Amino acid sequence: MKLDNVYWSWDASTADGGNPSILAIGDSWFWFPLPGGSLINQLGKLVNADHYILAVGNNGAEAFDYVEGKYRKDVRRQLGLHGPSLSAVFISGGGNDFAGFNDLRPMLNDDCSQATTPEQCFRPGNDARTLEWLMTKTADSHRALIGQIMASVPPAAKIVLHNYDYAQPTGKGPFGGNSGWLKPALDDAQVPTALQADCIRYLIDRMTTKLRVLTAIDPNRVFLVESAGTLTPQDWVNELHPKESGFKKIARQKWLPVLTAIGLT
Repeated sequence: MKLDNVYWSWDASTADGGNPSILAIGDSWFWFPLPGGSLINQLGKLVNADHYILAVGNNGAEAFDYVEGKYRKDVRRQLGLHGPSLSAVFISGGGNDFAGFNDLRPMLNDDCSQATTPEQCFRPGNDARTLEWLMTKTADSHRALIGQIMASVPPAAKIVLHNYDYAQPTGKGPFGGNSGWLKPALDDAQVPTALQADCIRYLIDRMTTKLRVLTAIDPNRVFLVESAGTLTPQDWVNELHPKESGFKKIARQKWLPVLTAIGLT
């Protein structure tokens, strides 16, 4: 299936027989199924017409999945098939690593009702299932993936990461339901309502710090699109995903300058 210069992972090449020039390895921000599509659909409208994007991954993918989990074989296969022809690789990963009751709840203290800062809501230390443990695990997965990519693509090819935006703990889940990925865990931990958005902001900021470190692997090849803080509450369709207009805003305001700087537009 093709849409806006984007092909999905079951299409090994473009319709006219050419090879993809951009590989997009990602989660629901690249695969969001509702009308309006995902961020990758918006990026497909921005890159030069001679670029084709091949998307690998799926909704719900975690960073670990790209290097050791369910999408490992597909990522390696596509890098093997198309690596020499790639101009860039886009990576979207890390959001699902903390989104969901079973991921977020273990990071929170048992009773956060008296907390006044986000830091006070999270379990300290780096034991398994703590925030620090998760951030390190996610960064290690990104680092391993970047290494695989660099071993497969030309030296001039660029790698672009991103840091999402400050997700909204509204309780609104997929398809408009009330089974969100964030609020149930925050409520169970008795995080004050007024502090819940700050807790998610704290999570995203911690992840951003880890992603910034990864650009030091090779500042001429690894780039980070910092899109957190772009959207308003009205730009979201549910707790984790922007509306079409939100994805478009992030693509044009935050991704476009980076894509232009690396010669893709």
